[in-house]
Amino acid sequence: MNPYPLGLMLHGRRVLVVGGGTVATRRVPALLEAGADVVLVAPELTPALRALADDGRIRWENRTFDQSDVDGSWLVQVAVNDPVVAAQVSAVAERARVFCVRADDRHAASAWTPAVTRHGPVTVAVTAGGDPRRAMAVRDAVRELLPKLPQTGRNPIESAAGEARSPDVGQPTAGRRPAGEGWPARRAGVGAVALVGAGPGDPELITVRGRRLIAEADVVVVDRLAPGLLLDELPTEAELIDASKIPYGPSATQEAINRVLVEKALAGRRVVRLKGGDPYLFGRGGEEVLACVEAGVPVTVVPGVTSALAVPGAAGIPVTHRGVAHELVVVSGHLPPGHPQSLVDWPALARLRGTVCILMGLTHLAAIAAELVAHGRPAHTPTAVVRAGTTGGQRTVRADLSSIAATVEAAGLTPPAVVVIGDVVDVLPRIGAWTGLTDGAGQP
Repeated sequence: MNPYPLGLMLHGRRVLVVGGGTVATRRVPALLEAGADVVLVAPELTPALRALADDGRIRWENRTFDQSDVDGSWLVQVAVNDPVVAAQVSAVAERARVFCVRADDRHAASAWTPAVTRHGPVTVAVTAGGDPRRAMAVRDAVRELLPKLPQTGRNPIESAAGEARSPDVGQPTAGRRPAGEGWPARRAGVGAVALVGAGPGDPELITVRGRRLIAEADVVVVDRLAPGLLLDELPTEAELIDASKIPYGPSATQEAINRVLVEKALAGRRVVRLKGGDPYLFGRGGEEVLACVEAGVPVTVVPGVTSALAVPGAAGIPVTHRGVAHELVVVSGHLPPGHPQSLVDWPALARLRGTVCILMGLTHLAAIAAELVAHGRPAHTPTAVVRAGTTGGQRTVRADLSSIAATVEAAGLTPPAVVVIGDVVDVLPRIGAWTGLTDGAGQP
């Protein structure tokens, strides 16, 4: 029996998620995108989910499921591998007449999660009679057409594709790339690794090639800073490995990540290492390439839009401007000035007149600002901190260099954030004056 298609308006409504593993990691971002009030019940969380809880974006109940958790919920998502627990949760939801999605057994659920793709305001959801592979094949075929659709005109699908698609969705038509294109050449029995830059946060800012490789991956190793909505589009059978490297919190060491990439590829699987921003800008992409090369694993790199440029731009700050800034320096602030392992020459940066963009510098912002002022950067230099740029949680605070740390603390800003120092901060009117948007407005 086919399900009844329906779009749920979940904004401000309670959605219960039971389970804190990789399945929940894939599903929760889409619920947050819909504005749901997500309550997650689980004794343990992946690092990515813990970051959402610490950030106040979800409510985490650190315990096992209780039947009272369903009370007041509009939707229940069961994201556990234990069929006994899943059956218990869905039975409680059934008695309460609350629709329930089950990751372990879709045929025992009262609602299904479709294969989804998004393009601007357009969302396409496919169920395909409960066949996840066919649903994803249809979804992927439609996704290739969405960017080509005209705004008006008859039969937009045919005009976009150049010809009608065969009823067999698995067969490519003219203009469609064959599966596997974009991966490095592979040896018999050996897979491949693709380091994919996911961009600064908005899932639509990933490259076309990067998105295609994700759709073809057997394994995806993902960081916390990668756009969560991209995980909602992974193949059903794809293995998701959460390698979130949360600053000063639980993390997988780089050596362990390298080992996973190599082992999975040597087992014949196509592996995507999905990173926020660009793999080569403070993303340790070079280390992962070296590990693959040393192990004889074919590897390719797909560049990404770096937050160092995109996040200031999303806040209305051009990092260069004619007559204002002829130089741009991007620096890591994960170590404070004076730290014996720091490679940053802060006194030299203080003597520059252009723009300084600091990534991972929020924790040490007070020390960094003081060091720059002490070595000659004017205390009144305009400075901005943009948190969660290009996403719905984007926030910007501005102050002069001498007071930016106190301003950020008073505003309660937390990572991830980009610090921009220089006269470019004030070169344009506030973004709302020329876009009609404020921070986060209109962003996914």
